[in-house]
Amino acid sequence: MKKNINQKTLLFACLTAIVTACGGGETSPTSGSNTPNNNSVSAAIPIGIAFSQTGNAALLGQDGIHGVKIAEKYFNDQGGVNGTPIKLVIQDAGGEEQTAMNAFQALINKDKVVGIIGPTLSQQAFSADPIAERAKIPVIAASNTAKGIPEIGDYIARVSAPIVTVAPNAVKAAIKQNPNIKKVAVFYAQNDTFNKTETEIFQKTAKDLGLEIVTVQKFQTTDTDFQSQATNAINLKPDLAIISGLAADGGNLVRQLRELGYKGLIVGGNGLNTSNVYKVCKALCDGVIIAQAYSPEHPNEINKTFRQTYLSTYKIEPPQFSGQAFTAVQVYVEALKSLDKKTKISSLSLPQLRSELNKEILAGKYDTPVGEISFTPTGEVVQKDFYVAQIKMEKDGSNGKFTFIK
Repeated sequence: MKKNINQKTLLFACLTAIVTACGGGETSPTSGSNTPNNNSVSAAIPIGIAFSQTGNAALLGQDGIHGVKIAEKYFNDQGGVNGTPIKLVIQDAGGEEQTAMNAFQALINKDKVVGIIGPTLSQQAFSADPIAERAKIPVIAASNTAKGIPEIGDYIARVSAPIVTVAPNAVKAAIKQNPNIKKVAVFYAQNDTFNKTETEIFQKTAKDLGLEIVTVQKFQTTDTDFQSQATNAINLKPDLAIISGLAADGGNLVRQLRELGYKGLIVGGNGLNTSNVYKVCKALCDGVIIAQAYSPEHPNEINKTFRQTYLSTYKIEPPQFSGQAFTAVQVYVEALKSLDKKTKISSLSLPQLRSELNKEILAGKYDTPVGEISFTPTGEVVQKDFYVAQIKMEKDGSNGKFTFIK
């Protein structure tokens, strides 16, 4: 059992009159959440989305928004929750802990959602998730991979595999490409909890594989100039550079390493795991190796549909964060459908619905774009399929793609 966190008493309202109407695209919070339940099948079930649309995590948050919007339309076209549509209620989680906390508070207390997907960053989750835990509202993390996320509380789960499981695969892939790798330069964003956790895993993996770490260079996720760190590392002649940062800072670091003459392989962490990094380092992104918990090539039917829809909508292959965000919506929809078959959700008060929905989420098994998943009793995702990709860019830097390493 997870550690229980005391909650304050919540005022509650009936579910189905919380948000009305259904449609694709971004929505804004609606009013009238305290009106009586009229049991109308046209009323929609509100699911909260707290992704970063501004701030230093916006490039990652954009991928998540793309994924949940596709999911909203797809599942509503399939009949929603036994005939009742879902409605995404989106709040900008920004790039800081406080902005994520504000988003959670608005979704819980103003928008009266049944559950939340988010926030974008693990560092935000450690501050925002306890708010949901106290309110006893389920949270599904779609991009939080740091150690300890599910252990925040009974109502916290994730569909984003822990970085300790995924990250080592990238280093192993780099060694497979170049067995002569001996010396490693490590870079990480010291102001971000996830990146501090990830670099520890990368460094342990490198040491376990017999590699020498010749330097560890620190930076901030808000930095744009990395000449000092890059020059210091290049002078030590590393064979491999490992970067733990976000898309903007990490992409700029990749670019400046190459501009200053570094020729070796580069492993990027999960924060660079987005096609939005292409616009940052452009042609110089080419060759970066990144471990992944999602592949557009996964052969199940729902991923084929998701991939086709994503390609036709956004003209690029779906990145990991989009696939995981779609998966989080799918988990909510299937858990709601299962619960509704046992007890009509329109008959439950909002606190009851949130509590029963949380139990249903943890008990389920799901065939999703990231493959077959389930949850441990603590809310950790159980997933078997993992991948490693390498960025391949057009020579002019205008476009790129993740090429999966077999």
